[in-house]
Amino acid sequence: MQLTHYNTRFKTRNFPITLVCDNVTNAPNVGSLFRIADAFGVEKIIFCGEPINIGRKVQKTSRATEKVVNFEIKSSINDVVKELKDQGHHIISLEITSNSMPINEFVFPNDQPIALVIGDENFGISDAVLKLSNSIVHINMFGQNSSMNVVQATNIALYEATKQLL
Repeated sequence: MQLTHYNTRFKTRNFPITLVCDNVTNAPNVGSLFRIADAFGVEKIIFCGEPINIGRKVQKTSRATEKVVNFEIKSSINDVVKELKDQGHHIISLEITSNSMPINEFVFPNDQPIALVIGDENFGISDAVLKLSNSIVHINMFGQNSSMNVVQATNIALYEATKQLL
């Protein structure tokens, strides 16, 4: 028998993870980020850059999780990352760079809160934010494309982080 969210044995759990979005504005992506943030027990989402509209398209994809996931909208990602770093967060950027580490080899810190930075749908994470990061991780890819949808990549990263933090 297939289980529903009403009869699963999953325990509600929150992790000290803040998801920081660098100019992620596409409504279906925003809605999906709310949904996975809820699924993985993320503490908060901070949307930075262009203002987002929590309208019908976001709500359709989020399946009402925008009502239960704590979120903020800020203009400057640089200010947000600096503030989180000053508050003791370990800043982890999810981006393919010349010095990024495969996420499956990275050990997520369990002694401090995590800020997972994800990038703009077209341009990724800015160089300024990468320089502020404590760690940069990437997802190994084996096809011809060198990028992945921001939501799919975030799913993988949150799965790996929460698996290690359990």
